[in-house]
Amino acid sequence: MQPAAEGEKSFAPRPKKRDVHGWVVLDKPVGMTSTHAVSVVKRAYAAKKAGHAGTLDPLASGLLPIALGEATKTVPFVMDGRKAYQFTVAWGSQTDTDDTEGRVVATSDKRPDEAAIAALLPRFTGTILQVPPKFSAIKIAGERAYDLARDGEEVELQARPVEIDALSIVGHTGQTTTFEAECGKGTYVRAIARDLGVTLGCLGHVAHLRRTRVGPFTVAEATTVETLRETADGPDAALRPVEAALTLIPQIMIHRDAALRLKRGQSVLLRGRDAPVEAESVYATSAGILIATGSIENGELIPHRVFNL
Repeated sequence: MQPAAEGEKSFAPRPKKRDVHGWVVLDKPVGMTSTHAVSVVKRAYAAKKAGHAGTLDPLASGLLPIALGEATKTVPFVMDGRKAYQFTVAWGSQTDTDDTEGRVVATSDKRPDEAAIAALLPRFTGTILQVPPKFSAIKIAGERAYDLARDGEEVELQARPVEIDALSIVGHTGQTTTFEAECGKGTYVRAIARDLGVTLGCLGHVAHLRRTRVGPFTVAEATTVETLRETADGPDAALRPVEAALTLIPQIMIHRDAALRLKRGQSVLLRGRDAPVEAESVYATSAGILIATGSIENGELIPHRVFNL
């Protein structure tokens, strides 16, 4: 290869994209967008295709599961799973974003004691009605709410039911309170902080947020951006199998002929005394290889997504 002539730019060849299939359970740092995190992981693996299972705000840290290749077909199973967070609420002020990034819109000299907060928590568990933050990704007439809010437009979002399985206090200083929450899809922790502050009469916003679980994945098994870049074993050491996203639904083991039918998009009649008759979601494997996800109706396995692994 001839050296570049004086005045010419020299470019290193781009690494060739490859077919990589699996999950990277990333511990996203504060300050990084979810989109940037996906780009970092995609570049580390030189992967052709990648996507994440649920946006995590730049100001939040913690679990961001990233799917590569065929694993992107299993993203809905992760996004629909339960989530867990640890978050700190700063009392005494409300912001337009319900976190530290926004503009303070109201203040209060009142500070709640721990007993008053604890007494209120049962009202914020179970199925409750929650108004999402104005600065959220919810669409209004085709536009993201946060885009409209940033443009100065009045944003009014309707309350919607969300499920909060558990909400508990893990620390209280008087000025701030740290909570742990377990909740379902569509729940906004920032809205929990806002509504607690309003109900207590002291106002509040999220000062710190960390996601610790998404579906089957926990932060204890997560890897960091630095580990992906520096590990001696290369990034593949952090790659989880595609079916790691499916551990919360039943597995059906099938023989080779049935696998070929499923790969053609054809349904398969399940035989055997213990074969399930009905199931909303299952995944099928053959000789340890993931073949398809689907449902079972009247003893028949109907494929919804087929994998090429």
